[in-house]
Amino acid sequence: MKFICERQKLNEAVTNVQRAVSSKSTMPALEGILIKAEQDHIDLCGYDLEIGITTSVNARVSEKGSIVINAKLFSDIIRKMPENEISIETNDKLMVYIVSGKVDYKIIGISADEYPELPSVTGSENIYIDGETLNSMIRQTKYAIADNDIKPAHKGSLFEIENGNIKVISVDGYRLAIRNEKINYDGEKSFIVPGKSLSEVTKLISEETKDVTITIGGRHIVFHIDDYSVITRLIEGEFMNYKAALPKQHITELKVNTRKFINSIERMSLLLTDKLKSPIRCRIENGLIKTSCNTSLGQAYDEFETEVSGEDVEIGFDNKFMLDAMRYTETDEVKIQINGPLSPILILPSEGDSFLFLVLPVRLKNEN
Repeated sequence: MKFICERQKLNEAVTNVQRAVSSKSTMPALEGILIKAEQDHIDLCGYDLEIGITTSVNARVSEKGSIVINAKLFSDIIRKMPENEISIETNDKLMVYIVSGKVDYKIIGISADEYPELPSVTGSENIYIDGETLNSMIRQTKYAIADNDIKPAHKGSLFEIENGNIKVISVDGYRLAIRNEKINYDGEKSFIVPGKSLSEVTKLISEETKDVTITIGGRHIVFHIDDYSVITRLIEGEFMNYKAALPKQHITELKVNTRKFINSIERMSLLLTDKLKSPIRCRIENGLIKTSCNTSLGQAYDEFETEVSGEDVEIGFDNKFMLDAMRYTETDEVKIQINGPLSPILILPSEGDSFLFLVLPVRLKNEN
């Protein structure tokens, strides 16, 4: 194998592909990047048996071939090279020669035969979605993906496509996040994508990304993003019946300035630590939101005016869960619906239905 390519483009490709490489594996090949030199380009692949990232880089190829190079070492070498062009050559003994200007390396590679084959995903239909739309849908819901849950399905986000709509749903037992958008697709699909894989998808979507093409197989899915493809195993299992968790009615509705509410919760949070936990008490009455917190460090109180319709109510909530939900609304104003002190709190856009965030309340102790 022998080729010459631009250092900057190769460095960018290696950096992105490297994120799918195993940091520690019993198979040395999985700690490497597979490089295949074709007629006028090279293909790069990182794969940890759960997620794979592939891309191509233009190159002047004088000899076709393939090899696996340790990802960390290869990335460090490419990044430190002095010139814009890099020459890479291998021999039959798996030696890799990397040259740029007067700098040259000679390192040991791994046979491409030892690299596992990526799963093939062939779908009868592709789904197309605007890159920024997909990016925002993942960004605004992945905060609610479970880190540790006895149900593996909750370690990913559920994608539901039906009636020309696409929904992304995440749940961790304490909160729920739903994003909804129109899509130009008439079919029905439902699948669960691991949270780690969705994080990698968002990192590859840029401002220049137009449509992302999604190909769904039986057990795997591929996101085609610009020059990259992300293939990941789908999570099997039963996702929570999230529709049953949504309150069917409410007795109190607020129109709240997002920044004001975030600021108020942050003031209360100054008395809270990981070891010192206490719910924030929120009292809605007379057109005011009154927040308070009481811990061994002291007491705090704040209030601000808001638009309220319905009954007065007092409810408690976890500061972190509510802060996450409010921050990921990414809008200036929201509607908050409450159906009593023990019913889930719903956070909705002031207009439309692009998102729905749910936070479970915390039972308050009587302070009197």
